[in-house]
Formats: sequence, structure tokens, C-alpha cells
Amino acid sequence: MDNNKRLAGEIAVITGSDSGIGQATAIAFAREGADVAITYLNDRQGAEHTQKLVEEAGQKAVLTQLDQSQPESVEQLFKVVQSQLGTPTILVNNAGEDSAGVPVKDMPYEQWDKVIKTNLYGPFLCCQQFIRGLEGSDRQGVIINITSVHEEIPRAGSADYCASKGALRNLTRTLALELADKQINVNNIAPGMVMTPMNQSSLDDPETWKQQVQSIPLKRAAEPQEIAHAAVYLASRDGRYLHGTTLFVDGGLMQNLGQGA
Repeated sequence: MDNNKRLAGEIAVITGSDSGIGQATAIAFAREGADVAITYLNDRQGAEHTQKLVEEAGQKAVLTQLDQSQPESVEQLFKVVQSQLGTPTILVNNAGEDSAGVPVKDMPYEQWDKVIKTNLYGPFLCCQQFIRGLEGSDRQGVIINITSVHEEIPRAGSADYCASKGALRNLTRTLALELADKQINVNNIAPGMVMTPMNQSSLDDPETWKQQVQSIPLKRAAEPQEIAHAAVYLASRDGRYLHGTTLFVDGGLMQNLGQGA
């Protein structure tokens, strides 16, 4: 174990680590010395690629299919991690569903239910298992919830997504109060636009992409690795005095609120 690495000796569970931000975070954590539990819903091939890169970085990896909207699936994940890697000390709740893109009056109940259960119930269930696993140990813990600038900024046609991310923000704040005396730090990372599969339709249309980035002061979207770097900071001892807050990684997008009014 290389004690010069910032996450040496840590065991991280990163949901949705088959692509995008989750995959980049898994690789970044491994390069800093953490063993990693990789989860996927459907894309096993992507998850296996993440596993390969984690192992090439010299760390252990375990691969598990996860439907985080289901309590039994979450419980099974943590049992597998405990038996194969040990007690998790870092949890990154990254997996999520995008919005339906329809107004509230037209949104099917099934769509609302799916997004809320994945984006809110899922992190809730994972946090429960993570906290219970650390009880009675002398290890410090870190929870990082990947929210979005839409925890703060509403977007028409995205009530399902925005409501889930706003609720996750307050779940994080509540956990920060509950866990302050238990050596478990809890924070959010709120990305703006990121070049991930969730934005693939825009990536495939250069004109649409160019139009969308105009609202970002830096005039570009983030690379997944840029979000991963923020996660490494929060997971390391360097970020241990941040607690119950949101770290916006958005190219300045939040600074445009109210501009032109």
C-alpha cells in the first residue's frame, strides 16, 4: 500500500460506475489507492472496462449489478462488497435517471416514480447500508452524493429530475447533522453540463451542443474527469472539513442566475 496516495487503504462504493462520471471517479480513486466496488444496471461491458482500468491502477475491484430503486438489490451489493473487499469507507451515489422532458400535466406516473426512486430512494438506501456498515468500527467515512446544478435551478419539463436532485440536497444536509459525531463526512457535488452518455443526444448534434454551452461562462462542458477530481478531494483528508455543503462544478453556470433581468 502506497501511503503517499490520498486514498490509500480506502474501500469505495461508486454506483453507476459503468460510464461517465462514475467510471471516471472509479479510475481516479484507484489511482489514489482505493479499492473500488463498481456497479451497473444494464451496461456490464462498460462496467467490465471500468474494472479493467481499476485493476491496471493496481487496486482491487468487485463488479455488481445494481437496481438501486430496490432495497434487496442494495442490501446484496453491500454484502458482496463486505465479503470481497471489506467494510466500505467511501460511498459515491452517482447512478441516476435523466428527466422525461415533458411538463407535469403530461408526465406518466411511472416516469415520475422511476426517477424519484432511482435518484432519491437509491441514495437513501445506499446511505443506510453504508452507515450501518461503519457502526462499531473505528474508521472514518465519506458520503458524496452527485446531485446537479438542478438541485438549485429549475428546468421546465424536468420536474421529475429537479425534484429528485433538490430532495437529495436536503437529504445530504440532514445526514450531515445526523453523522457529524460519527466521523462520517457528507457532501454533494453538483455538476453542470458534462460530456457523458446522459447528454449523448446533444453531443451528437454540434449545433445543439454549441447553443447549450452558451449559458456557461467558460463556454464548454466538463469532462467526466473534472468531476472525478472534485470527488477525490472530498473523499481525501484534504476535504474533511467540508460537511453538509454542495460543491458546484459547473464552469460558472450558477453565476448566470438572473443575468439579463
